[in-house]
Amino acid sequence: MLLCFLKTEAQKAKWRGKANKMSIHTLPFKNIIRKPGRTVALMIIVFLMSFTLLAGTVAVSSLQSGLSSLETRLGADIIVLPDTTKSKTDLENIMFQGVPGCFYMDRSYLDQLSEVEGVEKITAQYYLASVSAGCCSMPVQIIGFDPETDFSVTPWIRQSYGKDLGKHDIVVGCNINKVVGGKLKFYGLECNIAAKLDETGTELDNAVYCNVDTIKDLISASKEKGLNELAQKDPDKIISSVLIKVKDGYGIDDVKDYINIYVRHVEAVGTKSMISGIAESLSGAADMIKVLIAAVWIFIFVLLFVVFSAMINERKKEFAVYRVIGISRAMLAKTLLMEAAILSLIGALAGCIFAALFMTAFGTVIEQQLGLPFLMPDIGTISLYGLIAAAAAAVIGSVSAFYAAFKLSRVDTGLILREGN
Repeated sequence: MLLCFLKTEAQKAKWRGKANKMSIHTLPFKNIIRKPGRTVALMIIVFLMSFTLLAGTVAVSSLQSGLSSLETRLGADIIVLPDTTKSKTDLENIMFQGVPGCFYMDRSYLDQLSEVEGVEKITAQYYLASVSAGCCSMPVQIIGFDPETDFSVTPWIRQSYGKDLGKHDIVVGCNINKVVGGKLKFYGLECNIAAKLDETGTELDNAVYCNVDTIKDLISASKEKGLNELAQKDPDKIISSVLIKVKDGYGIDDVKDYINIYVRHVEAVGTKSMISGIAESLSGAADMIKVLIAAVWIFIFVLLFVVFSAMINERKKEFAVYRVIGISRAMLAKTLLMEAAILSLIGALAGCIFAALFMTAFGTVIEQQLGLPFLMPDIGTISLYGLIAAAAAAVIGSVSAFYAAFKLSRVDTGLILREGN
């Protein structure tokens, strides 16, 4: 009789071991498949969490990169403009809003400004707005520069084009829908597309760049067609702006103030002050996105906590039956945590994939709606952000199930089975 008892207990122990092993390796997957509605709902919740985190992170990073790119692209510490009511506004429209425009002043200011103490580098730029008419392929902003003195545009062009631009050669921003080797016509003058520039995330990506010889020919052509009333003077005697790099040891504001006081009929503007408004708007937009991310995460964390708690109450009898057939409390808790981990990981990965696709597809639209520099990170950086976001969302989803698992470990099997009897 003792042998029979020992044999029976040994069989029970063996069967209990199989049941515990089954719960760990197969039960989570069976539970996930058995309740598709619950499974999809939980994955959607974690999907929204990871989608919000990655999309928000990429948006904030893009705004910060756009501003950094703009600062680098300007290159100058001070920009000197004609002393007219709208000249500064016109420049901001050209640089930041993509509104084609032009304004001119006498070239003699370039020599006058080069003698100001504290000026290390100085160069002139020319602005010409093409028009939407039979004479031009498209309405764009044309920016001319002097290769011999330029320190703003040339370093940027060198990243895409290692040669000197010839006469009537142009370099186009990345948003111009033309291929290298193609042609663009402005005011009846056909220009060759020598290169396409890397993205900056600003409206300068919609501009066209050329050397001083080409821009002068274009200005002359616009005058001949009666489409540039501002350029009444000889193109050799006019410029649009002067860019200044200040020597080390000199204050930018000091040099700027000196120019505004002692050089008549011009306005010197610090590039930092030009983009300060953009920086403030960018900071406000970034803070708003961060607050939105935090609010969504807090809401979803609470929601997951409630959902898992409700799920425990719904499945109390199911878990009690598992206890009766020999699965331990610890194993049931591990099973629930494995379910949460699996669902959270799938939802998090799906959310990150959709967020990456969404930001890549609609980055340009977001930039236009925000009206701020917006330079998307490269695919490697987005992938890294995605892995971090997926891991964070998966961990939060699993953590939110921890309390539910703790409650499960304290379930009174007998009391649960007697409920409703």
